[in-house]
Amino acid sequence: MNINTNYNITTAYTNKVTTSKDHLGKDDFLKLLVTQLKNQDPLNPMDDKEFIAQLAQFSTLEQIQNMNSSFNAVKAINLLDKNIYATITDNNGNPRAVMGKVDAVYKQNGEYFLEVNGIDVPLDAVTAVLG
Repeated sequence: MNINTNYNITTAYTNKVTTSKDHLGKDDFLKLLVTQLKNQDPLNPMDDKEFIAQLAQFSTLEQIQNMNSSFNAVKAINLLDKNIYATITDNNGNPRAVMGKVDAVYKQNGEYFLEVNGIDVPLDAVTAVLG
């Protein structure tokens, strides 16, 4: 099982971070653990040390995701009243540059957005902070 542990905080404003269905999340990890427990041999159950290690991994994964969400909130709020440059995709699938002052920040469906000149810009689309 591969778990993405590639986190780079120093380039938060320059790298686009996306979550895709190619990576396992905490829900997937918990489903695997429950399935493993359901299907184990009752005469030869999982070693308790192995089970505790898997629970610890699950807890660590959950805390990392919570920290990432908190970090994104702080990042978005810190961009208020700053000028940013972002590249977004319009409705036709074409890239579009957006530059201007961040007037508002909001969260929708777990993702943070910045309002720049009346345009909604995903936080991950920001490529530069101009001041």
